[in-house]
Parts: sequence; C-alpha cells; structure tokens
Amino acid sequence: MQYEWVDDDSDVPPGVSNLGSSQPEEGRQYVMYYGTTRQNAEAISASGFHQSADGMLGPGVYLRGDLQKASLHPAAIPESDRAVIKVVVDVGKVIAINCQNHPDQKTWHDHGNDTAWMKSGLEEMCVWDPNRIQIINIINPLPVQSSSGCEAHGYK
Repeated sequence: MQYEWVDDDSDVPPGVSNLGSSQPEEGRQYVMYYGTTRQNAEAISASGFHQSADGMLGPGVYLRGDLQKASLHPAAIPESDRAVIKVVVDVGKVIAINCQNHPDQKTWHDHGNDTAWMKSGLEEMCVWDPNRIQIINIINPLPVQSSSGCEAHGYK
C-alpha cells in the first residue's frame, strides 16, 4: 500500500513561518517536523521532547523543515507505523554548519548558540533546549488507493 503525508497549515500560529530548505533567521519561529514511530509520537506528545545524547551536530533535538523528508524516518520502520510531529520552534541564536567537520559542529552551543542548522544535503536543524519546541500536532500517513493504470475512454 502507498501512503501520502498531508499537512494542514490552518493550525500554524500567527507570526510563524514555514522554513522549508531556507536558512533560519535568528530570533524567529518556524514550523518544523520530527519523524518517528506512532508509539514514540504519542509518548513525546505526552511528555515533551528530550535532548538526544549525541548526533551529527551533538546533543539536541533534531528537526527538519520539510514534512516529506521527516516522514522518511525512521527508515527501518514500515511507513504505516511512522508519524511526524509538527512543531513550532523558537530558534533563538542560530549557527549555520555548512560542511562536515566544521570546527563548531558539535560545540556550537558552547559559543552561545541555541540552534545549529546544517544545509549540506541534509537540511537538518538541531535545537539545544527542548523548551524552545512547542508541539502543534501529530501527522499520520494517509493510505492512497492505487489505480490499476487502466481507464475506459468513450468516443462520441
């Protein structure tokens, strides 16, 4: 079965922007997405996000600006068992990490930054403090009826 991921922007608070693949601007709020399992999404919804111990950008909460990219995670889980948490993030002070092995790749928070943004193909954001993240809702995949590709056409 095939699935589609649909986002309804009617739940976005005023003044909040969609980030997409753009570099976030300091001090702004953006809609972001976190891909996980349905079970984990419910647990996060109940208790909030927690900082990961480590990752490509060090400790923090890893988010994406694109629903479709977030929906690919976790890759080892069937799509029907995945969910995406839609959030609003107050990014605070942002540093762009534009390459692997950047000198501040894992130490960006030590220099007063609240969020690290990596563009180099991943378009991923790492937020140090989970309290900067507000959950809007959980998006589940919608089954799509596949067509057989055959259609009947009539002539007059």
